[in-house]
Amino acid sequence: MKVHLFGAASSPGCANYGLKHIAAQGQGHFSEAAIDFIERNFYVDDGLISVSTEEEAIHLISEARQLCSTGKLRIHKFVSNSQRVLASLPEEECAETVRKKDLDLGEPQIERALGVKWCVTSDQFQFRVVVSERPVSRRGILSTVASIIDPFGFVAPFILLGKQILRQLCRENIGWDEPLSDDLRSRWESWLLDLQNLADVKIQRCYMPEDFTEVQRQELHHFCDASVTGYGECTYLRAISVTGQVHVSLVMGKARVAPTKVTIVPRLELSAAVVAVRTSDLLRKELQMENVQEFFWTDSSVVLSYITNEARRFHIFVANRVQRIKETTDPSQWRHVTSEENPADHASRGLKAKELIVSNWLKGPEFLWQEELPILQLDEAS
Repeated sequence: MKVHLFGAASSPGCANYGLKHIAAQGQGHFSEAAIDFIERNFYVDDGLISVSTEEEAIHLISEARQLCSTGKLRIHKFVSNSQRVLASLPEEECAETVRKKDLDLGEPQIERALGVKWCVTSDQFQFRVVVSERPVSRRGILSTVASIIDPFGFVAPFILLGKQILRQLCRENIGWDEPLSDDLRSRWESWLLDLQNLADVKIQRCYMPEDFTEVQRQELHHFCDASVTGYGECTYLRAISVTGQVHVSLVMGKARVAPTKVTIVPRLELSAAVVAVRTSDLLRKELQMENVQEFFWTDSSVVLSYITNEARRFHIFVANRVQRIKETTDPSQWRHVTSEENPADHASRGLKAKELIVSNWLKGPEFLWQEELPILQLDEAS
């Protein structure tokens, strides 16, 4: 067989295998950058990558096209925030929106990348959610909340409020198509009305601004927190330049509702710490940054005591999570942060869209923007 069905359950797997096979065949004939792009930066048929200069982008595209042509694959529909990069390509190889619109007119050009809306002209990630008419029931609420695609968790605190309504519906055993109580209906209508304010949330795609000088040091700071209604974490990349400039960017956030079964907060705090560690493992693999220092912050002294303990034996729930934390982190990496300064507090309680914009969720706590971090070691906090 020389043809594979489009849309079959096995098609994405076959597509991924084909790309990796082509990359393997190109070893020694093409640059490592082109091979790495084909092998690591494709999700089915979407390839996403960033490079430092326009010259690198032009060269990478040229080699990637040649590499894929060896397997008779044509990669096209290119989009870039650089006009020079697009000008280096034949017009028919660019995306339809690029061919139809003149970016010099200042019209916003919106592209979708893995469900996230990317404004090419401003180079920002944005959220424009069009809500279709759905019944005000458990089924309709689940459909609406799930329609907000946010793989990086940029607006996780806002989505958490919608998930908390679903959690309450589950606790009250309300059927899929049963009407809501007046209280839950009011909460849902308020959340739905606030949904349109997500259009004001804009996140710069680049971790560092254009005027940022040469990077001297990079750090990943993971914050975690929990409450009776939810738990979560948020991770920030802190870059320090050779001239002493400091810039902090939100990399990823996660917010989960607490289980319907009542659980004490210290256990949820420990679960949030595990989420932070798993996020750390993911980012170390995907960001491919060398010599990055990592710090983990929590406002729970109980969690810090669990992590530093070497003598006492814990119950299975605690012991398993402490073991998972110690597998990939060292106790010296864990520090204490006050609840007021902990941005992960929003991932455990939730925020409205307008509150999200002015909170420290997107920019991180103030002390990360200082040239020197506060000298608060784990033993002082405990």
